[in-house]
Amino acid sequence: MTVIEARVHRSSARNARLAFVMTAVIVGLLAAVVAASYMHPILALFVGIGVGVPLGGIVWVLVRIWPVIRLLWWWTPEIGLAGLLLVGWVQLASHTPTLVTLLVVALVVGVPAGVPVIRRQIMAWGWCLVVRHRLRVCFAQFIIANQSGSLPLILWATPTPVGERVWVYLRPGLSVKDLEGRLDKIAVTCHASTVLIERASDGNAAYVRFDIKRREVLTANVGSPLVDVIDPATPTVEQAPPVVPTALDLPDVQAPTITLPKQQGTSGSKPAKPAATAAANGSKPAAASSSVPDDDVSDWI
Repeated sequence: MTVIEARVHRSSARNARLAFVMTAVIVGLLAAVVAASYMHPILALFVGIGVGVPLGGIVWVLVRIWPVIRLLWWWTPEIGLAGLLLVGWVQLASHTPTLVTLLVVALVVGVPAGVPVIRRQIMAWGWCLVVRHRLRVCFAQFIIANQSGSLPLILWATPTPVGERVWVYLRPGLSVKDLEGRLDKIAVTCHASTVLIERASDGNAAYVRFDIKRREVLTANVGSPLVDVIDPATPTVEQAPPVVPTALDLPDVQAPTITLPKQQGTSGSKPAKPAATAAANGSKPAAASSSVPDDDVSDWI
């Protein structure tokens, strides 16, 4: 199983060399300038080299092992819990008889498993540990990262009434818009129903928050204290079922009645041209005949 990818190895090696050179040169020059005030410049140059090279080597080691440090950060809660359980078992077995040791272990394991409240809290925090690793799988498998292959820094997770909430610090190359199109795949990977993402800080766009939803709490039956207030001896009053209206009835609204003018001529007749049009053409308008019916406005509506 590949713990650290080859691309991450190459990137860390390149960054480590660059960090070594920059640290050794800058610190060496500063140390040589300061030492030149107290000794010969040639001796000050050797002093600068003696100070800059070791500090550059320390920076090189830190940058080179950064992928391992990041991996240890991902597994810090599990490593801490495993170490605590191991130390506790060793101390308990060394200072108590076997019967007492087994009794204490039975109580430590049996009480949380038997009490529902404690069991739900332990399972909620256990899902927080699982979700951190599932999000890391999402970033490594199908979410586009930067060219160096450095994954976002998954900070911490806390349980919520509907699931978990995880805070993540994004690396250059990712944004909230890029992740919003992959929330359905993230939900599948985290074994959840839905996943939401939003910015956790107004001043830093790289600091985001994932809300992972596993269950719907609004559909649960919640006991109301008002039931205990009602007297059981209170007589019940039967009420007739209300009449459900089937049509809209607005008797107070007076709607105006709109009627179209009656058509007097045939539907195919055309109205005569107005006198203004004939006068505009230069000809004398003819006298209106009394036999021509009035214009029917309904043909123009």
